[in-house]
Amino acid sequence: MVLLSLTASHRELDLDALERLSTGSSSVGRVVVGTCGPVAGAVVISTCNRFELYLDVDAPLSGDSVKHATRHVAELVAHASGVTGDVAARSFTVRTGPEVTEHLFAVASGLDAMVVGEREIAGQVKRSLAIAREQETTSKTLELLFQTASRTSKRVGTETELGAAGRSVVALALDLAETELPPWDGARAVLIGTGSYAGASVAALRARGCEDIGVFSQSGRAAAFAESHGVRPVDSLVEALADADIVVSCSGARGRALAARAESDDEQLGAVVAGNLGGQAVLPQGLSGDGGPEASLGHVLDAAAVVRARERAAERAGDEPEPRPLVILDLALHRDVDPRVADVEGVLLYDLATLKAHAPAVARDVVAHAQDIVDTAARRFEETRLGREADAAVVALLDEAEVRVVAEIDAAVARLADELALRGEPGPEESDVDVIARDVRKRAHAELHDQIVAVRARATAEARAAEAALVEGAEALTLEASARRGADRPTRR
Repeated sequence: MVLLSLTASHRELDLDALERLSTGSSSVGRVVVGTCGPVAGAVVISTCNRFELYLDVDAPLSGDSVKHATRHVAELVAHASGVTGDVAARSFTVRTGPEVTEHLFAVASGLDAMVVGEREIAGQVKRSLAIAREQETTSKTLELLFQTASRTSKRVGTETELGAAGRSVVALALDLAETELPPWDGARAVLIGTGSYAGASVAALRARGCEDIGVFSQSGRAAAFAESHGVRPVDSLVEALADADIVVSCSGARGRALAARAESDDEQLGAVVAGNLGGQAVLPQGLSGDGGPEASLGHVLDAAAVVRARERAAERAGDEPEPRPLVILDLALHRDVDPRVADVEGVLLYDLATLKAHAPAVARDVVAHAQDIVDTAARRFEETRLGREADAAVVALLDEAEVRVVAEIDAAVARLADELALRGEPGPEESDVDVIARDVRKRAHAELHDQIVAVRARATAEARAAEAALVEGAEALTLEASARRGADRPTRR
């Protein structure tokens, strides 16, 4: 088994490019496992600032085959997202072997996050594994990898100051909005969406003293969410916006619509790319392009609705010079809010790109402590994994030894039987056979000790050498993709 990951995040791509790439991410893992024979498992992490695929490949990989595998998976992602295969291929950073482990553990611990140290990513990593289980795309190796990543994240949270800082995308967004709002105990908030970010937003708002919180859901889940979280359901979004001071939009509804559209093409995609891991996938005309499938889908909150809400707010303000400003936080990667809302008078729109630009730094010693925990956990995981590969060689050695031991016992028993027969005595008794077997096995085990140590060391060294070659191939591919990304960026003057 070989671990292979293709990752794209806010560190390599701007959020617009990441948004296009991750469209249809919910179906990618299932399609990869279903159409790529050697792929034994896949787990996909898709959040507001990253899109990552973790693959368990049941086949030997060389540097060239890593390149073929990456291209093949990139074609699947390209179909689901609507970008071209070349764009998808150069968007990913490719990792193999121990680098996969190190990266995932850092991600789960919040060290690779937009807001370093955020704890929300830990839950997202757990949910990614849960989704893979539901879709039956996980594997024993990926299960162990992701469960160990979650345990490592928990250690970072409890043993370093990162866990006590309360850092998150939601907290950063509220911090930025705070200067434009009335005191929190008098502020009126509206949430759009009922997912995990909505729950985190309720907790963050209440921690600041905000108690007037409404929730709106296009999917009709507002009432259930409101009851479970002690907030009020909102039926008319425009009416709620007219009274609101702050809106936190985190529904991801547009992303789910895009995913559903991509998922409906799974059967067609399977026919197109069916074959082995190294096969070349050629997509039918019209299934890839720069426009992307999101072009025809509307936003959850458009400019017209906000304009109507501001007009009603002005009417209610009466003789006041102007209504209070409205702060809108769009925390969805696939933009819940139409960017043109920022042009509406009296409205301040903060999206993920804004938050990324304002993400605060973390003290070096705190990060170093967390990184040390991650590095140690990754090293132990790899030692255990390589040890399991070495165990296979040891088992083979023991099987061979057992064949020799049985043959030697049979020969010794036969010799004893011949000796007894010459003396006219009955054949060997069961106790005689037990003594012979015990002596033979004791001698064989003593001889095997040095052989087991040597076989284990040789198997581990071969596994490390093979992974080093894979890492070198993956690094070369990543450097190539990075250079191509750089060449695509316009030169600033």
